[in-house]
Amino acid sequence: MAQPPILSLEGIALQQGGKWLFGGAPGDETRDPLDLHIGPRDRLALIGRNGAGKTTLFRLIKDRIEPDRGMRKVKPGMRIVLLEQDPDFTGYETLMDWALAENQGAGEHPPQPHEVEAIAGQLGIEMATPCKGASGGERRRAAIARALAQDPDLLLMDEPTNHLDLAAIDWLEDWLTRYNGAFLVISHDRTFLKRLTRATLWLDRGSMRRKEVGFGGYEAWEEQVYAEEARAAEKLDAKLKLEAHWLERGVTARRKRNQGRLEKLWQMREQRAAMISGGGTAKLKLATEEDFKSKSVIVAENISKSYDDRTIIKPFSLRVQRGDRIGIVGANGAGKTTLLKMLTGELEPDSGSVTISNKLTGVMIDQQRSLMAPDKTVRDVLAEGGDWIDVQGHRKHVQAHLKDFLFDPGIVDTKVGILSGGERSRLLLAREFAKASNLLVLDEPTNDLDLETLDLLQEVIADYEGTVLLVSHDRDFLDRTVTITLGLDGTGHVDVVAGGYEDWAKKRREPTQRKAASGSDAAKPSPPPPPAPKSSKLSYKDQRDYEQLPTRIEELEAAIVKGEAILADPGLYTADPQKFATISKGVENARAEKDAAEERWLELAELVEG
Repeated sequence: MAQPPILSLEGIALQQGGKWLFGGAPGDETRDPLDLHIGPRDRLALIGRNGAGKTTLFRLIKDRIEPDRGMRKVKPGMRIVLLEQDPDFTGYETLMDWALAENQGAGEHPPQPHEVEAIAGQLGIEMATPCKGASGGERRRAAIARALAQDPDLLLMDEPTNHLDLAAIDWLEDWLTRYNGAFLVISHDRTFLKRLTRATLWLDRGSMRRKEVGFGGYEAWEEQVYAEEARAAEKLDAKLKLEAHWLERGVTARRKRNQGRLEKLWQMREQRAAMISGGGTAKLKLATEEDFKSKSVIVAENISKSYDDRTIIKPFSLRVQRGDRIGIVGANGAGKTTLLKMLTGELEPDSGSVTISNKLTGVMIDQQRSLMAPDKTVRDVLAEGGDWIDVQGHRKHVQAHLKDFLFDPGIVDTKVGILSGGERSRLLLAREFAKASNLLVLDEPTNDLDLETLDLLQEVIADYEGTVLLVSHDRDFLDRTVTITLGLDGTGHVDVVAGGYEDWAKKRREPTQRKAASGSDAAKPSPPPPPAPKSSKLSYKDQRDYEQLPTRIEELEAAIVKGEAILADPGLYTADPQKFATISKGVENARAEKDAAEERWLELAELVEG
């Protein structure tokens, strides 16, 4: 039986910066107000472009700001905790002082010290660390420890995996899997979202859509919505036709192009795998040794690095070729930045040598995005106040360059300080990618970016003609982008693997799997034969289902929304428990039928496209 919501936003309209972010002015029927209902066990992904209002929505839920119109209803006794993207540690001596402070948010009560310590210990953070010297990763772990220790009924997480290493992300995913409350998460980490969420909220052009499908089904849903809008726009004026065409081209078509780029990436990985020996030293397989050397832009021979008595990098060799996309992964403190600095010549190794081609011209995009003064305009940042910008040696109008990076060209004279954190990050990418270079160094480039900007960044890196060195904890982004992964395990050893994060993770699992398999081969049943390929032809019934199921899914979605709206009335259960039970059962049945219909339609769609 569906349970009543623990929080509801009803008829919300909010004006921000002179514009209506949600809803519209009184009497404006062109913009629907925002409605949101969160159940006690919801696992919700909140998706939307930078600037769409995701963080503002969190502040509304948390009751930190008041809407211009509408109501906020909360079930009595609910603990709502917000894990902010950039909490303010100013004025606190240690991370524990900050974690135990009482003024961290409306309605919040500080957690008990022992509860904070218990979670901090599992996250590997020392809460006695001074706030002033704490790294971004240490601050993020302290914020997570405080939030989880409060035992929230509803947990709001704004980019929770930013600054976390892979081990901490795995721990957080495991904790959230066992968590009994509800959560709503903003994240660019596709892997994190796919593993944890069961429903998706999509903020798009001032309206909120909800679909009872986890993030794994979001992209197909998004493309379906845009395709429907494009068809509807055919009946409207030319301006709307152009807008719908841009949406389709900018989202659906981009993803299709990226599929082609992924195929090319896999081919590059196969070629690179043939050149990498088991020990990690690049070795010629497909061409002459002389030809291979001539294409090398960075040659590291038996380089190592230690600090005091700790070995950071054990002797390791690598040849980086023109066009390589190299990802560097590992836990915080494992030596990723040290390795990156040695490969780029910024840091001398203790032993061995690094030879860098004198033709390399690098551009560095790091985690520190505070370099752009807030009082400067977008035009100042990109074109030093002018109208034109040199993009990779070609002259281009600044507004056209903005459009390439998913900005409205009209923001050209907007102050940088008004932009959201994600928009500032995207602006930095637009500036840096314009510079002529043949070596691109990216340190955690995905922090603060929305999903569409990540698609764009993937596209730009794929089309980049030079060499890329990339440090990231974003597993999905690495899998979509790099040809070689350098994996640091914290002992100083560096794995060199052709492929992305999953290829490295698979290599790390192999010794354990071989050990578990040894001695038991005789008892293993023979593997089942591969399934027979499906026919690409649809039967009459299949074709009928393929055509009619989308309409049925829409009908079920409408029924679910209507039922949830009725159940949102907090007085219904008391006034008429039988009606509440009947509607709850109806919503539950509709969800089950919709899930089955969606699964059936996706199977048929695969056959049609196959």
